[in-house]
Amino acid sequence: MEVNVHHAKTHLSKLISAAESGEEVIIARNGKPAVKLVLVEPKRKSRKDIIGSGIGKIWMSPDFDSPETKAEIATLFESGTDFD
Repeated sequence: MEVNVHHAKTHLSKLISAAESGEEVIIARNGKPAVKLVLVEPKRKSRKDIIGSGIGKIWMSPDFDSPETKAEIATLFESGTDFD
């Protein structure tokens, strides 16, 4: 359906309902199509937006905080070793 700006201003609610039901609604200015009303799709959540989606993806060694591990990390920092 194509309507002029004046009609669109006075019947906006009906035009929105028509667009929501899948009808193509075009608003014309001076007889030339200017804009189209389209339904806005809700944003779908990606996996990273879901709480708890990272569970089980990270593993930490039981000895991550041991004195030996801390000493090894300190040695690496002090040596200036570049891992790139």
